[in-house]
This record gives sequence, C-alpha cells and structure tokens, in this order.
Amino acid sequence: MSDATQTVSVAPLEWSLIRARGGQALSFLQGQLTQDLEGLDESERWSLLLRPDSIVVSALRVRGVAGGVDLVVPREVADDAASRLRRFLLRVDCTLDVADAMDGPFATTSDLVTAGWPGANETARELSPHSFGSAVVAATISFTKGCYTGQELVGRLDARGAKVPWRLVRATGATLKEVDAVLRSRGPDGPQGVTTVVPADEGVRALGVAHRTLVDGVVDGVLVTTL
Repeated sequence: MSDATQTVSVAPLEWSLIRARGGQALSFLQGQLTQDLEGLDESERWSLLLRPDSIVVSALRVRGVAGGVDLVVPREVADDAASRLRRFLLRVDCTLDVADAMDGPFATTSDLVTAGWPGANETARELSPHSFGSAVVAATISFTKGCYTGQELVGRLDARGAKVPWRLVRATGATLKEVDAVLRSRGPDGPQGVTTVVPADEGVRALGVAHRTLVDGVVDGVLVTTL
C-alpha cells in the first residue's frame, strides 16, 4: 500500500484458477510447490509458490480435480505465478492455463486481515516464507517431502531458527497514516509499511510488514502483533 492517506474501505477479493491438467500434473506440482501433495485426490491444501531464491510468489490453495489440479491464487498474481511454473514445464505431460474463479479462500480484505494471511499485497513485498509467521509456515510447507523450487534456502533458514529481519504483523490504530508511520519507525529502509487495511470500530485494522526490532505491544497508540 503505497499511499498511507488513501480512503480506507473493505474491498472484495478476486481469485483466479491455474488449471494444471495431464497425467503428470500432480507430480510436476509436487516438485514446484512447498506443500506435500501426495494423496491429494479431491481434497484441498494450502501451499506456497516460491522463486528459486525462496521469495514467495503467492500463497495458494491446491485442490484435486478430475484430470488434474486447480491452484486458486489471487487474481493479481495469477499470470506471474503461471509464467513461473511454465519455466519448469519441460517434457512433462501437463498443461497450464489461467481462468477466473468464482470465489476463493477469503471473500474480502476484512476476512484476510482477520485471518492474518498473506494476500497479493503482502507477497508483493518479496519476503521469504518465515516472514509471514509460524502459522503460515505450518499450514503451507512440508519439511519432509522431496525437493521443490526454493527448498534449500527455506530449509536452511528453518534449521537456523527462522530469524528473519522482516515479519508480517497485524496492527490497529486510529488512522492509516499513524499505523503506517509506526510500522516504518524501526529498521533500515526496506519493505515495511501497511499492506492491507480495513475500517475498525474506532479506527483501522491492518496487515503490514515491520522490522524485527519493532516489539509487539502498543507503540505510539498503535497495537502491533506479530503473526
């Protein structure tokens, strides 16, 4: 969120499907996504799509369908996510196409903030999985499956205690400007600041990125909680 003075409102979230079809669709995605997809069938699981340097491209919902797999992704990142997957699609019985989805895991920005889950605005800050918190890591990453794109750096960071300089937080304050200022008040120049904001009973609630030196609690009238 580049303009901390913009109007605060609840917005609907739009979703897309990346449709993977073919006899090797599941095995291909097993080597690309962070989640273990073994035995997926027609169930659903959260996962992440990473760049080779372990930066999160998108959080996504994986579900088995007849003849393949659907990936439910924020519409803003669908084309980029599909393009990154196609880079590794060599001599594999799998096709990928993008289509609009009727709905997704969260209906509005308010739902996203309440869940403390990274959407397109959050992954746009180019962070590694551990920056989004232990709940996201636990829900999206298997540390026992085989190799996937970005695995080495994620595994190394986890083994070293997952100490990351930037972290996703939820913050509540009187105004967007005040919340954004607090999130930017610690650490060097970087990806910090409000990413998604919605109205609250007495002000605003927001997701944002803060430096690890910004401690949890009330800071200049803004309540900050690490996710």
